[in-house]
Amino acid sequence: MSPTTTAAAAARPVQLGLRENWLQFTLLVIVNICVGALVGLERTTVPLIGTHTFGLTSDLAVFSFIIAFGLTKALTNLAAGALTARFRRKQLLVTGWLIGIPVPFALAWAPSWGWIVAANVLLGVNQGLTWSMTVNMKIDLVGPARRGLATGLNEAAGYTAVGATALLTGYLATAYGLRPTPELIGVVFVAAGLALSLIVRDTAAHVALELAQHTKPLPAGENTLAATFARTSWRNRSLRGASQAGLVNNLNDGLTWGVFPLLFTDHGLGLAAVGLIKGLYPILWGIGQIPTGHLADRIGRKPLIVTGMLVQAGGFVLALALLERPLLAGILSAVALGLGTAMVYPALIASVSDHAHPAWRANALGTYRFWRDIGYAAGALIAGILADAFGLNATVIAAAALTAASGLLAARWITEHHPAR
Repeated sequence: MSPTTTAAAAARPVQLGLRENWLQFTLLVIVNICVGALVGLERTTVPLIGTHTFGLTSDLAVFSFIIAFGLTKALTNLAAGALTARFRRKQLLVTGWLIGIPVPFALAWAPSWGWIVAANVLLGVNQGLTWSMTVNMKIDLVGPARRGLATGLNEAAGYTAVGATALLTGYLATAYGLRPTPELIGVVFVAAGLALSLIVRDTAAHVALELAQHTKPLPAGENTLAATFARTSWRNRSLRGASQAGLVNNLNDGLTWGVFPLLFTDHGLGLAAVGLIKGLYPILWGIGQIPTGHLADRIGRKPLIVTGMLVQAGGFVLALALLERPLLAGILSAVALGLGTAMVYPALIASVSDHAHPAWRANALGTYRFWRDIGYAAGALIAGILADAFGLNATVIAAAALTAASGLLAARWITEHHPAR
């Protein structure tokens, strides 16, 4: 970049808003497509690699890769919020991509199941840093008036990519086998994500502008990680309600990630059909967040959160009620789960942002995302224990009950707080 260009960029006034920052926002959307695509590599094939390639007979052992991923991603989310006080968001974004470089190679050629689990530790760190930073940077750019839309676009990009990659890997596995071809497409996603992350600009100036415009002063000591963790986890009623809903939402995802490929192959479906089911769910989840994110800015966060959790519970009921026709059961369940999650996801992030001061918002989002992504590990652990003891159907029943209960808790605890629009 020439000195003239650098000077022009420095002289450009910092403004909050989607239209004012559309170029940087668009770059971050594309980066999050790469983030979601990398984790989408595992949605269809990895549970089947555990059973077919490595001969695992325990469902809990098969789901151990999801537990490793969920725990690592959750802890990285929490650390990411604190790290923003010491490092710029762009630095953390680039670091996340560098850590993710070995993942597709390990998945493609792992000589033992332990290597798959280790790859998911790296994937968890990658996802925790890259996804956290893309959502924080988008919220920084748009300001308080369009948080729902910003988070909807961010999550739509990521989860549509998850679904598209799950669908693609299902077809590649049918044509070329479970490994290594389906996993090696991840090399493209890592290279593109890293290259674009080096181009995008940091958003520190936008955070400073929003802090300067914020009308509520920040009491001393409120922006520490410990204080924010306690406030987001249990002290603030609304933040507590959002955190538990996020946890149960991703518990569902972790459970379906491990259970659905095994459940539907047990009922006669092939890899392509399982890939369709596993792809349809996050594609609807992703695309649906564009209108639901905008809707959350119009009608509020709570109606979408509560309704979305109940719709997801209905999706699990459909999966079992129609299991004699497994393809229909899988498709209808995927539709309900995808649409229900699309209602919940951007509304929860926007709700947490609404209740957080800009000075401790990154820590609040990190704490929320910690609890949300612990759900992956909790879902896989519960699924493994219940499936080994009572069968796969029992795990689906448990997921339906937990999801409905979480929706009712959200209705009781979450209150609306509309920031200045």
